[in-house]
Amino acid sequence: MTIREFKMPDVGEGLTEAEILKWYVQPGDTVTDGQVVCEVETAKAAVELPIPFDGVVHALLFEEGVTVDVGQVIISVETAPGAGDAAETAVAAPAEAAPAAAVAVAAEEEPAAEGRQPVLVGYGVSTASTKRRPRKAAAGTPAANGTGAPAPAVAARNGSAAPAAAAAPVAPAAPAVAVPAQPDGERPLAKPPVRKLAKDLGIDLASVVPTGDGGIVTREDVHAAAAAAIAPAPAVVVPAPAAEAPVPVPVPQAVEASARETRIPVKGVRKVTAQAMVNSAFTAPHVTEFITLDVTRTMKLVQELKEDPDLQGLRINPLLLIAKAVLVAIRRNPDVNASWDEAAQEIVLKHYVNLGIAAATPRGLIVPNIKDAHAKTLGELSTALSELVATARDGKTSPADMQNGTITITNVGVFGVDTGTPILNPGESAILAVGAIKLQPWVHKGKVKARQVTTLALSFDHRLIDGELGSRFLADIAAVLEHPRRLITWS
Repeated sequence: MTIREFKMPDVGEGLTEAEILKWYVQPGDTVTDGQVVCEVETAKAAVELPIPFDGVVHALLFEEGVTVDVGQVIISVETAPGAGDAAETAVAAPAEAAPAAAVAVAAEEEPAAEGRQPVLVGYGVSTASTKRRPRKAAAGTPAANGTGAPAPAVAARNGSAAPAAAAAPVAPAAPAVAVPAQPDGERPLAKPPVRKLAKDLGIDLASVVPTGDGGIVTREDVHAAAAAAIAPAPAVVVPAPAAEAPVPVPVPQAVEASARETRIPVKGVRKVTAQAMVNSAFTAPHVTEFITLDVTRTMKLVQELKEDPDLQGLRINPLLLIAKAVLVAIRRNPDVNASWDEAAQEIVLKHYVNLGIAAATPRGLIVPNIKDAHAKTLGELSTALSELVATARDGKTSPADMQNGTITITNVGVFGVDTGTPILNPGESAILAVGAIKLQPWVHKGKVKARQVTTLALSFDHRLIDGELGSRFLADIAAVLEHPRRLITWS
């Protein structure tokens, strides 16, 4: 049989890694060209990956929840079922034959790739490929043969080798695990993200024992080396007696810690959001202004629009009219719709509005935006808002939907919060926080009455928007919401 390997593609934006969220297939399942086999989460969005050829799943090389570098093989597929004997022979082949076998498999794949069209944004057919030089196989260690990774290599990459590693001291093949990482004089093999991780942790890659195919150093290898560097000396010893030593001491400590603390890895969307917020907070000088207003008339208009037969089937809510009020206010104050070009030291005025809507999702806060919102009718804006929110909640927002935003709205009122001081979405000029709309005592026509009241908070980049412009912009938003007829008179 012929085993073809599918590697983790770059799903856009030059990302270097992705986490496998869910497998839709299992070994033995039949797959066809274009069939979605798994869902992965990058630093920007969750993406479904289609397989680019037909066959039967041979092996899943990583488990769910594992972060994989771009370019690593994640699934192997048997493209010629029924030739099992040939595959077994190939797996059992001598180490010296491995490089030739790998080259042969690559040569077989190239003609098929030329006739295939790209099936994913950021992932397409490449007419040229970079091949790693063959490495000498260590004695007693199975060589990668390009036709399917052996079980120990798979287990080492996806973290499932822990039980085997514990038993290694008593197994006859244990010495093969401790083979030195790199031959003398050769540069360690590792991907750029792994090299950066090693540099950040102060680990010399030449001293790391690689577990990846072809002697490549993986993230897990670097983390293991870092843990060994800070662990007490007895825990670093490889022989069998040392394997028993950590058992009585660390285990009670780990149990006690787990009962009091929970550690959550920061990765994917949450990691990028955290870094973006730090960068925004310390690069753009923030100013926040507040205004409290009576939105009773706007709430009445929302109810009337819900009953309008021309808008049947559309989602009509206060956020829709708030978004429309922001667009009207931008038209009256166009200078607020800008960005700061640090390299050129220029202010870039935008003649379009990509209106961002902050959305809380299970994977963290994201800010997709409605492209060219300024040109949409009320009905079109309602449809765009509904689609944006539904896509975000399903975790299907694409990276393109989160790029090139100009101004954002965040609705903290849905959580019962009155107001806040929002941080700018990086690259944007302003963000409007909408507080909860509540019945409150309010002076209306000279009398104190119960009115629908809310508070708006506008944070803006003071390099782009000075106090006067920011105040006029916020006041115009409030004026439209207090008297929604201005949606017509000011348009």
